[in-house]
Amino acid sequence: MLYATWPDGEPGCAGAEPALVRSRRRSETGTEGVHLVRRVVCPGSFDPVTNGHLDIISRASRLYDEVVVAVLINKNKQSLFTVDERADMITEVTREYGNITVDKFYGLTVDYCRKQRIPVIVRGLRAVSDYEYELQMAQMNHRIAGVETLFMATNPEYAFLSSSLMKEVVKFGGDISGLVPDSVHERLMERLQGS
Repeated sequence: MLYATWPDGEPGCAGAEPALVRSRRRSETGTEGVHLVRRVVCPGSFDPVTNGHLDIISRASRLYDEVVVAVLINKNKQSLFTVDERADMITEVTREYGNITVDKFYGLTVDYCRKQRIPVIVRGLRAVSDYEYELQMAQMNHRIAGVETLFMATNPEYAFLSSSLMKEVVKFGGDISGLVPDSVHERLMERLQGS
């Protein structure tokens, strides 16, 4: 593979590796040629993945050639599911898309982006309060490594969803059908209700 430069024309921002990857791909007409692969990362803890997450991931998969769903290993947070379980759930529910890769990482998202040569982070916004926090993070990420952030407004159908809310509702016997994938719902029920 050959590597292009960062979008600003520099050979690398803040010591980062180049961003766009050239690969040999067949076009729709069957001819082979050089194609710049546009990659984006969708980071998060995904404990567990919800339909709100999947909405953002699926929309990003229509905009980019490859979406890397990066599952955060947070040693300071008690997770319901292990990082491997979370990655497995995401792999299972995104298999149909064909251009999604699931990975795990520890540390700063921008360091992961630099290492993997990914120039863009995609983040879903549910409310104005999300925007205030995410804007600050986006500005810092750009300052540290020149990584851009794409904000996507969450589908109003899922705007109230969060992984912690889903866990709380299931813990007390509430129904979250249609808010998480069926396989994730089953795992939540097993883990929180023992059924």
